[in-house]
Amino acid sequence: MQLIEIVLYNNPYLAFARYNNEQFLPNQKVIVETNSGLEIGMVKNIVESNSEKDLVKIKRIATDADKATHCKNCQYCKKILPEIKKEAENLGLNMKIGFISTNLDQTKIIINYTADDRVDFRELIKILASKYKTKIEMRQIGSRDETKVIGAIGVCGQETCCKLFLNDFDKVSIKMAKTQNIALNPTRINGMCGRLLCCLKYEDEFYEQMQKKMPKINTKIKTPDGEGVVTSTDYLRETVTVTFTNNDSTEVKIYNINDLNTLKDKKNDKN
Repeated sequence: MQLIEIVLYNNPYLAFARYNNEQFLPNQKVIVETNSGLEIGMVKNIVESNSEKDLVKIKRIATDADKATHCKNCQYCKKILPEIKKEAENLGLNMKIGFISTNLDQTKIIINYTADDRVDFRELIKILASKYKTKIEMRQIGSRDETKVIGAIGVCGQETCCKLFLNDFDKVSIKMAKTQNIALNPTRINGMCGRLLCCLKYEDEFYEQMQKKMPKINTKIKTPDGEGVVTSTDYLRETVTVTFTNNDSTEVKIYNINDLNTLKDKKNDKN
């Protein structure tokens, strides 16, 4: 079954609509019907899927009037965000409000927040519903989801991957940082969201392969110049540093791992 992949504005999650041979183009703005009402989104792609769960319905291609309304809604949300944060702060709620959005006709304000524990925000909803004369929806999201919507500059100097192209977040573990020999310092291994860097996943397969290929530190190894002890390895350059000790003298040489493996293979052939 083919589905239309849709990016909803101010929403970290993709929406999907049934594809019925409609002539929708990538990057085309459309009006979709969601659980929160009518929202504006952008067509991303046509994908294959067997799931019909939580499908949205495309009502129409967005008009210039729809786009203008969306821009006004964005300005409205930007204006009231500090007020909503202040109300939550006055109630002493242990939560962080990241961003807010509204449906197209402003009949609902969606408040996206992060929190470590369960939050009783019933009083906050009462205050906000009375103040803004509309329905209030509280939506708990993860810190990565918040960064995906708001955006940030990563440690690489580029906009974060989650904002640019990531649709799903792969599992990232501290083991990946250890395998890549990165200092386990939060400033080195955590992203702007405070969680482990997503990019640790990108190179993990390479480092796992190199870890199997490379000799371990402090192990003895055969080289073209005799037997020595491995003192360091460079996965990116694929080199091994070997220290030779002869009586009172010490010599250090660097070898390409492929040369050492060739030597090892020749030895095995002779056996």
